[in-house]
Amino acid sequence: MHNVIVNTDISKGKINKNIYGHFAEHLGRCIYEGIWVGEDSPIPNTKGIRDDVLAALKNIKVPVLRWPGGCFADEYHWKDGIGPRESRKRMVNTHWGGVVENNHFGTHEFMLLCELLECEPYICGNVGSGTVQEMSEWVEYMTFDGESPMANWRKENGREQPWKLKYFGVGNENWGCGGNMRPEYYADLYRRYQTYVRNYGDNKIYKIAGGANVDDYNWTEVLMKNAGWLMDGLSLHYYTIPGDFWLGKGSALDFEEGEWFVTMKKALHMDELITKHSTIMDKYDPEKRVGMIIDEWGTWFDVEPGTNPGFLYQQNSIRDALVAGVHFNIFHNHADRVQMTNIAQTVNVLQAMILTEGEKMILTPTYHVFDMFKVHQDAEVLAVESAVGSYEMGGETLPQVTVSASKDADGKVHVSLVNMDHAGKADISVDLRGLAAESVQASGMILTADRMNAHNTFEQPDTVAPRAFEGANVEGGRLSVKLPPMSVVTLVIH
Repeated sequence: MHNVIVNTDISKGKINKNIYGHFAEHLGRCIYEGIWVGEDSPIPNTKGIRDDVLAALKNIKVPVLRWPGGCFADEYHWKDGIGPRESRKRMVNTHWGGVVENNHFGTHEFMLLCELLECEPYICGNVGSGTVQEMSEWVEYMTFDGESPMANWRKENGREQPWKLKYFGVGNENWGCGGNMRPEYYADLYRRYQTYVRNYGDNKIYKIAGGANVDDYNWTEVLMKNAGWLMDGLSLHYYTIPGDFWLGKGSALDFEEGEWFVTMKKALHMDELITKHSTIMDKYDPEKRVGMIIDEWGTWFDVEPGTNPGFLYQQNSIRDALVAGVHFNIFHNHADRVQMTNIAQTVNVLQAMILTEGEKMILTPTYHVFDMFKVHQDAEVLAVESAVGSYEMGGETLPQVTVSASKDADGKVHVSLVNMDHAGKADISVDLRGLAAESVQASGMILTADRMNAHNTFEQPDTVAPRAFEGANVEGGRLSVKLPPMSVVTLVIH
């Protein structure tokens, strides 16, 4: 038996809704085909943006969207992507597949997408190959309300009023594809570039510095020590890769139970990374003013056979869904420091919400987890204690179940549980403290499957889909939950 205590009357702070953020890079078929089809496309669209994708993303209440990269950000020159589309400069996307980028999706189109989604834009600026002036002028173009060369240019291009822009990243992965910099050098560059990311009028920008790759704790130390007071957020990137990044990451669908176990182990590693990077941040920022921004996370497997290796297109199975659920439970329990995360990526790339093929679209198992967990957005995270059993394989041991809980503005308590065991069920006893026991009821949704690589296809789009959960029962203030193997459940206690 697994025992969990949910203290419904003890709040540990707020779950920032931006923990459910997304990332759309100019990579493969994410932007072009996935989000942007153009106004003359036979696929139904709103000013060039796919209607079916828009509707699906609105349903999961996307709070914030990061763009244009990723590695692409540090070779993107924003002036190439404004003005009449037919006269925009064409470029080669050297990072991702060597394809020609026609720049039809630029600043105006991205800001329109965010308006249609009713989400905050998070723009990543070019430090790697761009100038201070270029970055400064981009912010002026977007946010200045008055007479200036950039504001006038924006108006000539059809946008009279400035946009509201809250989140701006000063570079991306500057330790790697963003310039192969040392932390000391990037810290100095960050200090310089951010000076000219100005607040115009009442637009206040939340400045995000490029943070560490996985467990590079020295990078976090150097950045916090030398520039912590000049940033509002510091990023962290970590991908769940069962294999080796360079030698073979593993297949998204063709894998054995050992790879399943390793994938869960590596997903859980996010907790250690957050804890250790947070400890360094606490040293320089004990008030936790600077948010940890995990703006790239998710599974990364080998591309699907027969697809362009530079497009990073991978299928999405029940395994991916569990990785997402595990991450959200971790993020919730670190809500004091983690203020935004952005899964990589939104459509057709890596751990996507949505896959498209021409006019067809399917929702992935990961999408359904975002849908089930959206009830936690901006809710109060509750104090949870757990004593759970083990999930064992090959002499290694993991906790079988992860859990988090929150209370929303209406007083409803939501509990999310993930059973990582691919073969074993989990019987859980949940002590709901602080609730009037005689009036408690529980209901919820479950996402599970009968095989480890169960996934949705264009021919069978609903193989993995949520359904009503019948395995919860309340007696005397104690909730008993029967989780099948490899399952994600979100319960509402009312």
